[in-house]
Amino acid sequence: MSTLEQLAHGFSVAFTPVNLLWCLLGTTLGTAIGVLPGLGPALTIALLLPITYQVAPEASFILFAGIYYGAMYGGSTTSILLNTPGESATIVTALEGNKMARSGRGGAALATSAIGSFVAGTLGTLGVAFLAPVVVKFALAFGPAEYFSLMVLAFITVSAVLGSSSVRGLTSLFAGFVIGMIGVDLQTGQPRFTFGTTELLDGVDVIIAAVGLFAVGETLYMASRRYAGKDEIVPLKGSLYMTAAEWGRSWKAWLRGAAIGFPIGAMPAGGAEIPTFLSYAIEKKLSKHKEEFGTVGAIEGVAGPEAANNASAAGVLVPMLTLGLPTSATAAIMLSAFQSYGINPGPLLLTTQANLVWGLIASLFIANVILVILNLPLIGLWVRLLKIPAPQLYAGILVFATVGTYGISQSPIDLVILYLLGAAGFLMRRFDFPTAPVIIGMILGPLAETQFRRAMTISNGDWSVFYKHPLSLTLLTLAFIGLVGPHIWAFIEHRRRRGPEHVPGDA
Repeated sequence: MSTLEQLAHGFSVAFTPVNLLWCLLGTTLGTAIGVLPGLGPALTIALLLPITYQVAPEASFILFAGIYYGAMYGGSTTSILLNTPGESATIVTALEGNKMARSGRGGAALATSAIGSFVAGTLGTLGVAFLAPVVVKFALAFGPAEYFSLMVLAFITVSAVLGSSSVRGLTSLFAGFVIGMIGVDLQTGQPRFTFGTTELLDGVDVIIAAVGLFAVGETLYMASRRYAGKDEIVPLKGSLYMTAAEWGRSWKAWLRGAAIGFPIGAMPAGGAEIPTFLSYAIEKKLSKHKEEFGTVGAIEGVAGPEAANNASAAGVLVPMLTLGLPTSATAAIMLSAFQSYGINPGPLLLTTQANLVWGLIASLFIANVILVILNLPLIGLWVRLLKIPAPQLYAGILVFATVGTYGISQSPIDLVILYLLGAAGFLMRRFDFPTAPVIIGMILGPLAETQFRRAMTISNGDWSVFYKHPLSLTLLTLAFIGLVGPHIWAFIEHRRRRGPEHVPGDA
């Protein structure tokens, strides 16, 4: 079937009453989570992963995607009214949005943010629908050597982007490899890293690891950094409708933001932070009202980054669905949900799980419409969420994490693993080690090992298989450049700033 026929079939799946309710629940919950500073879609989806044992996959992923999109919308509310980004991707929004709110234009800032998110989210979802089949055709040419090389590239780029340094990112990735290798080796039948514990023969459940690292670890970290006093919420003044001049300044920024955000989000080293900062820089350069930036707030500085943020969220789904590669923390958690259903994302997913994939893509269009309706008229309700006492909020998260984990297999060992990984997640956040590469290592590490073994078996142990295939060699070269390139660039920049060395004895 053509893409449009597949999309029409997806709408027939998404428009069932049950799936519409899941979409509404996901978008509402996602918006609330986005509004609350510190909580993000990765933590929330990790907390809800145990429902994958009870709910159909189409419903689960419509819920998770709704949370993901909703958090992108909701994060802008606290950035604009509280100057506290609910998500790292909305840091840039706070730069101009809060200044607009303080100068009495908070309504216009929220409006351009919500409408820009809708425009970019819709364009990004169209990109997913039409680009995913193209990527699948390309991916079908991959053999074991190419897949292994692609995963090496993903390991290098994602670890570098998700951490403050490539060393920290790779350390977290290696920790994920080790945890992923616990259990019985499927090829040799030998137990690995089980230390004689029967419960570890099946390995560490990736859902327990995700809940421990993100829900428990993140909650402990936020509780440890809680401070006395209150942030000032800027009261919302003026209309939520934009003037004709504000529409004129916003629509081009929305389109530019979407054009920047989607392709960067779809890259292995993408994410949402890079396109939002890039969009802000471009809008500042192109604006005819440069004097408003950093003073009373420029509406382009909100419209562009918010559009880039939501378009990149859609872009992240392309490599996850077509190649099985997560390029963000939330995508890594969603990938673990696929595993709990026994589904392996990759080139065949669009045909073997057509109901799931196209129903999910169609639900994203519906979610965008719901989110515009939810965000603007109900802004007063979302602001009230900021009054929830932090101790009750953190305690509730820990209770849900514990009950959900115990419900998976009713094993006390699972709870021990949950809180051990939670403590590890807390320490990692405390010392600035990213947690997402751990989950990526757990999921992709064993897959990379399998592809490596297959490639070596096919080539009779000949290592040249990885560089004799042009595509594999290209991917490994890109991985090498991604690993050493930033260091070489930093060295060149350092030498350039210092200038030529002074040689003693020169005149």
